[in-house]
Order: sequence, then C-alpha cells, then structure tokens
Amino acid sequence: MSSIDSAAEWVEIGRIVAPQGVRGEVRVYPDSDFPERFLNPGDRWLRRTPTSAPEAITLVSGRFLAGKGLYVLRLAGVTTREQAESLRDAVLLVAAGDRPPLDANEFYVRDLLGLEVRLQEDAAPVGTVVDVFSAGNDLLAVALNPSFTEQDPPKPVLIPLVPEIVPVVDVAGGYVEITPPPGLLTL
Repeated sequence: MSSIDSAAEWVEIGRIVAPQGVRGEVRVYPDSDFPERFLNPGDRWLRRTPTSAPEAITLVSGRFLAGKGLYVLRLAGVTTREQAESLRDAVLLVAAGDRPPLDANEFYVRDLLGLEVRLQEDAAPVGTVVDVFSAGNDLLAVALNPSFTEQDPPKPVLIPLVPEIVPVVDVAGGYVEITPPPGLLTL
C-alpha cells in the first residue's frame, strides 16, 4: 500500500452498514457516482470513527445488490461475520487526488458546494450552494441572500441542475449562473 500524507483531503465513497453472510463480506451504502470504486480490486482507506485516522485496506472484490442500492464487498483480512460486524458504520475513503476524470458538463458534488449563485441576466448574487440532492436530476440547495427572501433565517431553495436553468457552472471561477423560471426563487 502506498502512503498518504496525513494532511491529504479525503473523499467519502461509502459507509459500511452491515455484514453480509458469515464469510466476512460487508454491505456498503455508496456515496459515489463511480461504481468502479466498489467493483475494481485495489487500495482503499477505512475510517472507523469520525475522529480516527484513515487506515489502508484492500478491496478484494465487490458486487452490486440490485434492488437494494448497496454493494457487497470482500475486504482483505476480513474473513468472519464478527470482523465484518466490527466495521459497521466505518466509512470507505479515497484520497481527493484519486478522483476519476469527468466528462464535459459533469461535476463533483463537493466542488459545487460553496459556489456563489448569480442571475445570468445581470450577475446579481442570489445565494450560495449549500448542498446537492440527487433526484430525477440533481438539485442545488441554495441558501438565498436576504435580498431574495423575507424569511429569517432563509430556507434553502432547490434549483434543478439542468442547462435550461443553470446554463453556466464555473467551478474555477467559484460561481454558477441561473436563469430561474418565475416563482423558483420565492418561497
């Protein structure tokens, strides 16, 4: 296993939710759009508690459980149900630098968080992206600036991440531009 600098950033790719069977396999709820992270053997990292340091672990094999939205993984050195149970609630990680390349118009969720949201017509600042939800298409949760809402504190508004409404995503520039239909920004 290669060594990772302790100051490196980590990306959570899934959470171990339960043992699978009696031979040490684990069920993992994915938090990644890249299935190869659960199917291709190789080095991964495991964080047992939110405050513990990541430890190296090897993915031996994985398979998708159709209908459950889970992966079943075999990890090196985990051969009994008891060992698998001890990993419950641990998270699987990859180093932030190990992100797969993206196609045009694809973005990593963590890169969208914190981006300024502007109106395309006049660049007026609308708010900030605070979360991204997956639905039929992704939804940006945007905390509106006080000038766009009378709520105190303002509740985030959900904006569909589709080209007709979000025509510009400039991660490097730190902003997205929107062309909201009437009523989208009013709560």
